[in-house]
Amino acid sequence: MRTHIERVQIFQVSTLYGAATVAAALDAGQFGAADGARRLLLLSHNAEIPETALRLEEMTGYDRIATRFDEVVDWNDVIRPHHPGSWAPRPEEVPVWQRMFRAAWGIGAAPVELVVESIQVNPAKALAAIFAESVLDVYADGLMSYGPTRGELPQTIGCRVRRLLHLDLVPGLRPLLLSEYGVEPELVPDDAFRALLSEIAESAATDPALTAAAEAAPSALLLGQYLAALGILTPDEEETLHLRMLRGAAAAGHRSVLFKPHPTAPARYSTALHEEATAAGVELTVLDGPLLAETCYERCRPRLVVGCFSTAMLTAAVLYGIPIARVGTDLVLDRLTPYENSNRMPLTIVDHLVPDLEGSAAPAVPGAVPPTLAPLVRAVGFCMQPKIHPSLRPETESLLTTSPANPRYFPPARLHNLSLPGAQPLPRPRLRRLRARRA
Repeated sequence: MRTHIERVQIFQVSTLYGAATVAAALDAGQFGAADGARRLLLLSHNAEIPETALRLEEMTGYDRIATRFDEVVDWNDVIRPHHPGSWAPRPEEVPVWQRMFRAAWGIGAAPVELVVESIQVNPAKALAAIFAESVLDVYADGLMSYGPTRGELPQTIGCRVRRLLHLDLVPGLRPLLLSEYGVEPELVPDDAFRALLSEIAESAATDPALTAAAEAAPSALLLGQYLAALGILTPDEEETLHLRMLRGAAAAGHRSVLFKPHPTAPARYSTALHEEATAAGVELTVLDGPLLAETCYERCRPRLVVGCFSTAMLTAAVLYGIPIARVGTDLVLDRLTPYENSNRMPLTIVDHLVPDLEGSAAPAVPGAVPPTLAPLVRAVGFCMQPKIHPSLRPETESLLTTSPANPRYFPPARLHNLSLPGAQPLPRPRLRRLRARRA
């Protein structure tokens, strides 16, 4: 332990992708020099039942990231038996918790800087409440940074956020997240993040499953997300979504395909895909190990990446130059509830920007952001959180006045509820239900 600590930096992470983002920012010097700073990596396991889920420490490449920190702390162990997604200290207990953590983590009286994800929810909100005098940096784990903040933050938290660190996954598009607090977005350099991903891939050099997958020379990679776990699709519908990905890749001429399922997806998905691959004359390799999809890009060099709305699709295109295609975004947009669900913005961006594998456009690396995207993002952002972004109403009305509202992005019920152009009269039963919810 260092004898002289000028400041303590606590980095809260729950995914390897998020940990890689903050590690790349560290490498790029975005958190200052290490001299005089003590850096704690605070791991939060947010699965519904953390004890049965894959832990971040078990992911390939985690050990490389951990070397950048002076100490690793398991937040779940600290607050056990509570769940990190629901526990927060009572206001009157905050000083006690801070004294306890300072003593347990050897922080002493040093000033604390917090680096957190998802400031709108716990554990980030709990940490911000406990270290009430600390400055806050928020980092975005994926495409959700382009969407609005999920809800109003306490003023005591909102005024302390000094920047939003994010990857340039949609070059030129400015995030909406935390913009209502005047928080400036700051890019994590592409080269720093790509170097970090290469380092993680080196950790998988001896992984037998990945070696076998690379030897199969897959020219297409399919990404599973396990949307059934979020209650968006049924397991049968999601299985069908994966089969559509495989059929689309086969129709495009790919004879060797790699499927990267979500770590918590059921084994039946792989079984159905194997049967479909056999029928289509495609060699299928399923890689269900604890690996980032980006490690597969490094080692397998596919010529196509297919998904629904996974952040890993945009990483493939932006950082690796791999053509991408989407499947099923229209279905998921139709099923996503409530309208303000944070997944809506990643879905909207992918649906608008990425070619449909089952459509007429060929898979591609998206080029310059089309001029239609930013207005769409801001309009959808307003419809998601009109109370947080009332200033976006005029341009949303202008957009909906000058071009017909796409019901995938602007359902008639939402337009009606917000009194926006293009709203259609609702059927009487639906109107009664809407009025009942307002009552």
